Amino acid sequence: MWLVFGSFLQSSTHFVTVFTNTMFVIILDFCHHSHMHSMINWSHVIGTYLPHIFTLGIAVLFALVVHQVINDTISSQQPDSGANILDNVRLAMETARTLFADLFHWILSHFHFFGAGAEHVITVDSYSKPLFSAKVKITFLLLCIILWIIKHDDPVYLMSFATFKAPESWKLSHAQIIEIMRRQRCFTEDSLDFMTRILERSGTGQATAWPPGIVQCLRDETTLADRSIEASRNEASTVICDIVEKALKRAKVHPKEIDVLVINCSLFSPTPSLCALVISKFGMRSDIRSFNLSGMGCSASLISVDLAKNLLQRKSGLFGGGKALVVSTEIITPNLYHGNERNFLLQNTLFRCGGAAIVLSNKWTDGMSAMYKLLHTVRVQVCFPVSFPLFF
Repeated sequence: MWLVFGSFLQSSTHFVTVFTNTMFVIILDFCHHSHMHSMINWSHVIGTYLPHIFTLGIAVLFALVVHQVINDTISSQQPDSGANILDNVRLAMETARTLFADLFHWILSHFHFFGAGAEHVITVDSYSKPLFSAKVKITFLLLCIILWIIKHDDPVYLMSFATFKAPESWKLSHAQIIEIMRRQRCFTEDSLDFMTRILERSGTGQATAWPPGIVQCLRDETTLADRSIEASRNEASTVICDIVEKALKRAKVHPKEIDVLVINCSLFSPTPSLCALVISKFGMRSDIRSFNLSGMGCSASLISVDLAKNLLQRKSGLFGGGKALVVSTEIITPNLYHGNERNFLLQNTLFRCGGAAIVLSNKWTDGMSAMYKLLHTVRVQVCFPVSFPLFF
């Protein structure tokens, strides 16, 4: 019986070796035929697969130890022994117990946990042969090296990315945008001409999105743009909920799996917050860590990613980790400028409705299905005395 089981373990080890070699040849063949293989950072590729290799290595280490126990059991049996299966199992368990007891005593003696009586615990027979075979020792050493590399590599992966696609009723041409500005009855002809020239040179298309609170001016000449808090919340809810739903669906993540939520919107910061809107809408956990960033300008998206990364890495670990949802948007409804200063008229022509959401994860199990791996985030805080008062 033990000979058959030992042969099965050897066959399994041979299968794992052949499978690993085959996959390695396929990867090399793929890289050989790839026109962009020279651009691949192989250290990050290997780092993505190291946790999976570590898990496989644990199984291999266990199989090697079992194989050694079986071999020791076979060698200790007499050739003419008439022991049944139960006796063989009992003998194997006794061999395993002796093996790990010797290992335990060896560790204690080498770290001087037994004090002066340590020499009486380890007998001379314990050193007549090594406790473990060379294969077990080499496998254990490789696993320690892999574990050290994994602990020093704390990756953050991009699981999904979604952007807002506005409905057709939100899309306006350049002529319609100028008509909306004219119907506000607050801009001079010189300002309207200036905005027309800016639109022609802005590079924006003839079907860009504007919120319903502003688009309603086209339906009635007597109606002004609705810049109320209610109209602003409607725009925020439409944009944010759309991109969050798509991002979670593409990442195949349930809302309750999100550990960190970061939303940035520079000019619209209501109470309850936009984070409260998302948490309530999608039924997220009550212990989620949520952050609503405002007043951070165009760099808010990068700041949000950096914040989410730092929060995720606090939950890092081989079997730990978490997921973060980062949402970036700007709400146009309450920010339509109604003056005639040219410096401020630019915002009426360059900005549109939009938003983006990403799902980040630092769980090593998500590495193989991730779109990208976050390598570095660098933030520099600069404030020029000349630039600061320009917004006031």
